[in-house]
Amino acid sequence: MKPTYRLIIPIFIIILLFSCNKEKIITSPDAKLNFSTDTVTFDTVFTTIGSTTKQFKIYNFNNSKISISSIRLANGDDSNFRLNLNGISDNYFTDIEIPSNDSLFVFVEVNVDPNGENSPMIIKDSLVFITNGNTQDVNLIAFGQDVHLINGQIIPLNANDTVWTNDKPYLIYNSMLVDSLKTLTIEAGAQLYFHKNSNLLVKGTLIVNGTLDKPVIFQGDRLEELYKNIPGQWGAIALIPGSKGNKINYAIIKNGVLGIQVGEYDKISPDLTITNTKIQNMTFGGIYAFNSTINASNNIIANCGYYAVSLLVGGSYDFNHCTIANYYGSYSSYSSRTEPSLVISNNITVGEVSWVSNLNANFGNCIIYGNNTNEIGIGEDTASIVTFNYKFDHCLIKVDEDFDTSDKSHFVNIIKNKRPEFLSTKTDSLNFQLNSNSPAIDSGNVNIAKKFLYDYNHQSRLNDDGPDLGAYEYVE
Repeated sequence: MKPTYRLIIPIFIIILLFSCNKEKIITSPDAKLNFSTDTVTFDTVFTTIGSTTKQFKIYNFNNSKISISSIRLANGDDSNFRLNLNGISDNYFTDIEIPSNDSLFVFVEVNVDPNGENSPMIIKDSLVFITNGNTQDVNLIAFGQDVHLINGQIIPLNANDTVWTNDKPYLIYNSMLVDSLKTLTIEAGAQLYFHKNSNLLVKGTLIVNGTLDKPVIFQGDRLEELYKNIPGQWGAIALIPGSKGNKINYAIIKNGVLGIQVGEYDKISPDLTITNTKIQNMTFGGIYAFNSTINASNNIIANCGYYAVSLLVGGSYDFNHCTIANYYGSYSSYSSRTEPSLVISNNITVGEVSWVSNLNANFGNCIIYGNNTNEIGIGEDTASIVTFNYKFDHCLIKVDEDFDTSDKSHFVNIIKNKRPEFLSTKTDSLNFQLNSNSPAIDSGNVNIAKKFLYDYNHQSRLNDDGPDLGAYEYVE
């Protein structure tokens, strides 16, 4: 047993010696910190709401522990920025140690105080680090914007009709309601930002007066580059039963759950005229309508997780020169879809209850395409006496090979399963204008085009051999 005993004693002594040898703190003025960035930049931050948290790392690349004498915001208590270090929020920290070849996270937030100015503002500060007599800094820059904050508000029966201009953005928190008999008019260039799960609910009337150069924007309130093309950031525009006279022209509606819901399946639904509008990048659908009246022209409805356009429980629908294109999930990590881009039906069943109503749906000079093998779903209740009238007149469509398009009462001059040759279907560069080799060029019905003489870009449809299908006229 002696050899074993003698072996244990030296090992114990070595362990004891190492445990007593604490890492020394480097004191040389040549020892400096390294940072993962020299500037922390925040995209547009709205007043009073704050921002997402940004972070960066402090590195100690030295072979000894380093002690940071102080970390402070240059503007101190007057700063718009807030720090968090090791779970503690403060504007000033002292004696922060970082082990050798280790790092430390710094978290930064910013609040923008309203200043009554309509133009964007720039907020600047810096983080100052003093270590062994050395002064280093990291710049902090935020772009702020004063807003009209709409927090669960109602435009009520006894209020005057409301006009929103483009003086500064509108930030919708906890949704808002346009009550019965009231009208919300949104002028060209206005920007509406919706917080998560917030909706625009309309019992009265919605008028959107955008233009080609100044469309009205509906989107989420996360403006960081990371969120540029992420769907599901807000709820929907919902036209509630009883709403009437709704008109939307030159709007861009993007990155929500549902672009526009028109009505509900068990009630008399609203009417909508929608022109020159883009609805895209929705987790559920673009237009979701129940027994309603919709007149649509020059619209691009694209990239939705289920249906781009869903017309249920009957109704009266007239879609002309619309591009319905669904490539959801093709160029992103979002789950792929299984439903067709366009669904028309004169019925719906919820639980054990069914509703049916007359349907009249017309699609003229349209493109209906996507990354599924079949992009049109037709559901007729043949057991009831309600009508089921639909027609695709001079359209490019994508359907199953055995999908029958021979019935001239429903299909006239159809281009079946030929690629429309869009400029780009990628999520980060969507462009549904036509390439020069597109079969949609000059394939439209002239009589339909005469009613919708100018395309989305204000190009005449009658300046060449024939009108093109979809919302865009090809121009060399």
